[in-house]
Amino acid sequence: MKKSLAILALSVLPAIALAAGNHGGGHGMPSHGMPGHDMSTMSNAPSLIGQPGDPAKVSRTIELTMDDTMRFTPSDIQVTAGETVRFFIKNTGKIPHEMVIGSLADLKAHAVEMQKMPGMKHAEPNMITLAPGKIGGLVWQFDQTGTVDFACLIPGHMEAGMVGKVKVD
Repeated sequence: MKKSLAILALSVLPAIALAAGNHGGGHGMPSHGMPGHDMSTMSNAPSLIGQPGDPAKVSRTIELTMDDTMRFTPSDIQVTAGETVRFFIKNTGKIPHEMVIGSLADLKAHAVEMQKMPGMKHAEPNMITLAPGKIGGLVWQFDQTGTVDFACLIPGHMEAGMVGKVKVD
């Protein structure tokens, strides 16, 4: 009996693995090409936008709301280089919204991809999608001085002004 179960488990494992896919081609869709979005390209090297942060090293929490006026509140945030921040995010609207951290060029390129594939779901450390009334969080370490952008990439939202900036001093 145990041998039969083992053979059965091994025979269905490849099908389960194929069904799961990965984000660089999972969902039956191509990789998105954003740094930090295709998990296979992520590294611990400092980048202009930063990197996923260690929750144990969070120095402060920044509360952020997203709403149907296509705005983030606050939309301008100040942090210190090297700081690890927890974003506590609430969607106060009646439609889904998301927060995606990246360079402005990468966000714009990804927004174009989202126009082509509006049902795309995200599960990367630099982004969160929230249904109406839901809350969630991101932990991010800002490695270098400069400006890091964030936006909602649901089709039409960024174009309507749903963008923000993190100034890293």
